[in-house]
Amino acid sequence: MTGRLEIDMSLVGNEAPDFTAAVVTADGGFDSFTLSEQRGKYVVLFFYPLDFTFVCPSELLAFNHRMDEFTKRGVEVVGCSVDSEHTHWAWRQTPVESGGIGSLNYSLIADLDKEIAYQYDVLHEEKVALRGSFLIDKEGVIQHAVINNLPLGRNVDEMIRMVDALQFHETHGEVCPAGWNAGDEGMKDTHDGVAEYLSKNADNL
Repeated sequence: MTGRLEIDMSLVGNEAPDFTAAVVTADGGFDSFTLSEQRGKYVVLFFYPLDFTFVCPSELLAFNHRMDEFTKRGVEVVGCSVDSEHTHWAWRQTPVESGGIGSLNYSLIADLDKEIAYQYDVLHEEKVALRGSFLIDKEGVIQHAVINNLPLGRNVDEMIRMVDALQFHETHGEVCPAGWNAGDEGMKDTHDGVAEYLSKNADNL
């Protein structure tokens, strides 16, 4: 936007841009959220275009339906759009059968000045956020990011798979090949390791 400094950085592999913003909390109250205060936790930060729109409630409900899975993996989930916290609150009061989202088990961040969307490079035509999803590790580093255009709803199960892959790598020191799922074997990141893995699995990739 006019007057802003250009951000020249690759998000993945670097520290997540920090911010403090108003939120509607999981219990429906108002509070403040600072990303850097979440160090020591995994964080899934996801952006969506606007409250009271169309694809968005399906995504927010999909995240909510999987909160037990995120919680048992130690993940803090937060949603963010360019709406105010008061609009978030009103959307939570709207029943699902009327196009609302009802109560949620995670917080919604208010980004009314669009600064957070800008920092994460998901601001679309200076108006709304694209459907960006970011997996941030315990050190505050972005390990995974995916951005969908406005008409394309995301797959929340893929984010759970990415959390599993990150935690597997952190625990075992091995890398996760294509199509890896929890319970699958990993790959040693050496020439011998890839040869061993492909000799057993190449036909199933």
